[in-house]
Amino acid sequence: MKKSIYLIIIGILSGFIAQAQVSVRDSSVKMVLLAPSFAVQAPLGDMANRFGINSSLGFTATIKTKKNWTYSLEGNFIFGTKISEPNLFGSLTDNGGFIIGSDGLYADIRAFERGYYTMASIGKIFPFKGPNPNCGITVQFGAGFMQHKIRIEDKKNAVPSLQEDYLKGYDRLTNGAALKQFIGYTYLGNRRLVNFYFGVEFIEGFTEGRRSYNYNTGISDSGKRFDMLSGLRVGWIMPFYKQAPEKFYTY
Repeated sequence: MKKSIYLIIIGILSGFIAQAQVSVRDSSVKMVLLAPSFAVQAPLGDMANRFGINSSLGFTATIKTKKNWTYSLEGNFIFGTKISEPNLFGSLTDNGGFIIGSDGLYADIRAFERGYYTMASIGKIFPFKGPNPNCGITVQFGAGFMQHKIRIEDKKNAVPSLQEDYLKGYDRLTNGAALKQFIGYTYLGNRRLVNFYFGVEFIEGFTEGRRSYNYNTGISDSGKRFDMLSGLRVGWIMPFYKQAPEKFYTY
């Protein structure tokens, strides 16, 4: 009798444990996802008048629910080498278009695109073509903040007009609120070894120039802008979740 009661209790507990410890192979599981990423982006709108193709490095922290809803926080660093700002150093150049440094030699001045955007996003994974229900088509919508500027480097430190606070008259600092849309695919393997995502993202920045005076134009750069980025992003995912042990018990 005691043995029968013992076996019944063991059976009930085994069933409870089986329900509590869900396998990622056949169930949608709550997870924390950490993902570094890389993107190549093309500028659109007002941003296309200032910059060319850029790259972006990012990092995202996501909570994925059992129903495949996602809640994310992300930060992305923008960097590029293509600047399309006509006559940026016009007030400093000679008749030949060169800048002469304080050492009497031609200065080595370089300009780069630099910026970042941060987003809080909500999304959904729709199971499709994966080894488990946690994989699928991914859609996200987000809102946050965007900033970009022209980074200027004087390699010889020979032009006093391009040092410290004087750079503010040339860097075109711009920032403001931003929106994001993403559509792509998320793959989460059964054994946590291969996990990644890829897709197309769109960023719209409702920005303003933040410099009250540009040295080469002699006017303010504080007008409203509509800056856009579109591109392909790929990321490697590190998933964290409780996984049921792959063991079988016989009574």
